[in-house]
Amino acid sequence: MTEQTRPYDFAADALFLDFDGTLVDLAPHPEEIVVPPELITLLQQIQQQSDGALAIVSGRPLDQLDFFLAPLRLPLAGVHGAERRTADGRIIVQPVADVHHLRERLLPLVDAHDGLQLEIKRGALALHYRHAPHLRQHCIDAMLDALKCDPGFTMLNGKMVVEAKPHVNKGDAVAAFLREAPFRGRRPVFIGDDATDEAGFALVQSETMRGLGIKVGDGASQALARVADPAAVAGLLRQALDASLACSSGGEREEA
Repeated sequence: MTEQTRPYDFAADALFLDFDGTLVDLAPHPEEIVVPPELITLLQQIQQQSDGALAIVSGRPLDQLDFFLAPLRLPLAGVHGAERRTADGRIIVQPVADVHHLRERLLPLVDAHDGLQLEIKRGALALHYRHAPHLRQHCIDAMLDALKCDPGFTMLNGKMVVEAKPHVNKGDAVAAFLREAPFRGRRPVFIGDDATDEAGFALVQSETMRGLGIKVGDGASQALARVADPAAVAGLLRQALDASLACSSGGEREEA
């Protein structure tokens, strides 16, 4: 086992987690996801054991993440890094383009098909086709056509969604966190499930960072490790937490 692929270590590493499809199972509609109470407890314990070196990096806006993770107040990167809350509570917002014109161009397609859903975010827009998978190519073509007149966005294909997002990515967000306490100087570990997470994997596994990317689920990925699903992610984190707590308890007994 190389240094880059060694198991997660709360004392030495910084942990960055995607949300949908990584910590929680995907739902038919984004607002219908279920956050198990034990997940909140687990994240709270990790935050304490890692001295705060835990952040969520998601395509969701900050206010949605706070709603689902309440009462936790974690460092967050939302809308792929267009908005970010640092460990000391500062909100950093990147300038983004207005999505109004994109919405107007995509509404005719959405109105014509009950299975499609538009999700509007600050500076981003997601076209979900989970209930109409046969319309995937129509959604991609419509988004590409809408973006021809709007250079302020990048298109991303995700799991049953095509998204117009700002020219920022999750790798940029992770890099920003790593320049700040308590993440600075730690080996980064990034866990994610979708194409939007590949920029995070690339950043943490770069020659400079020598960190670890963990891909959740199937599909091609540059991540060096892989787990099956959000339940496996929770199991992995619980196992690492238990090992860390055992080491801490052992150290305290030795000092006594």
